Amino acid sequence: MKKIKCLSLCSGGLDSILAIKILEKNGIRVQPISFVSYFFDAEAAKRACKQLGIKLRIEDISEKHLRIVKNPKHGHGNAYNPCIDCHKMMLIETKRIMNKEGYDFIATGEVIGQRPMSQNRNALELIEKKAGLKGKIIRPLSLKLLPEIEAEKRGLINREGFYDISGRSRTIQIELAKEFGIKDYPSPAGGCILTENNYGKILSNLFRIKPNANGNDCLIVRRGRVFFEGNVLIVVARNHEECTALELLMKRGDIVLKPDFPGPTVIVRSFTKNPKEELIEKGIEYILKYSKNVPDDFAIELVK
Repeated sequence: MKKIKCLSLCSGGLDSILAIKILEKNGIRVQPISFVSYFFDAEAAKRACKQLGIKLRIEDISEKHLRIVKNPKHGHGNAYNPCIDCHKMMLIETKRIMNKEGYDFIATGEVIGQRPMSQNRNALELIEKKAGLKGKIIRPLSLKLLPEIEAEKRGLINREGFYDISGRSRTIQIELAKEFGIKDYPSPAGGCILTENNYGKILSNLFRIKPNANGNDCLIVRRGRVFFEGNVLIVVARNHEECTALELLMKRGDIVLKPDFPGPTVIVRSFTKNPKEELIEKGIEYILKYSKNVPDDFAIELVK
């Protein structure tokens, strides 16, 4: 008999780990898939799949995702998170792979009622319909609470082997983790960085000043304290890691300054034509402001 196989969206969280284990328990060959963009990576998914002994497939959707973040058809959430449009895009990308490579269906670790914006019944039905996947997605943790799907009609799965979990409590999932011998899994998180209010405000200002902001712009505002002065962006590193990151992210026209005393690297990026001397002075001002002990005799390097 043909081995049933599916693509399972994997974030690396407990729910997506359990979805994989439940599918495997039902005799299905699972290929975990994770997406990366300017706003999230696949590190948690990598750790989860290493624990499970399964190779993770990673797809880069950075540019497509950035366009959605700027202009989501279904709007943003409480911060700058376009959860419905983002999830729909991931499913469309997964569907493309499913159709091209002969997978039988798609699985997710979604739990009914766990996330108010993207995991209520109406949102799930809307996303399925818009992605052209109505009845083609299996949600192992909540399948018994949902309408019959195509895989059941085709006799590929039997819902008795799945679950009826709903709501935000993780009690049942934690018990299942024990049953499956899963010991290492992350604590519940609010979502990607786009769900953080402060980062949402920063992006809103960035896109207002520079509507065609690119991935590099979105990345540098994650690497320190962020300030806007007119059409000038200033980012002040908070630690050694961010100092290094700002240097790596600098591009032509940027002013990057490093003090010869313990203090932050600063990047100054202008979205209009400003005198170079003015931008350097602005950068020095922020270095001195966020340095604790400035010596009487000091130098500041202009990184080239």
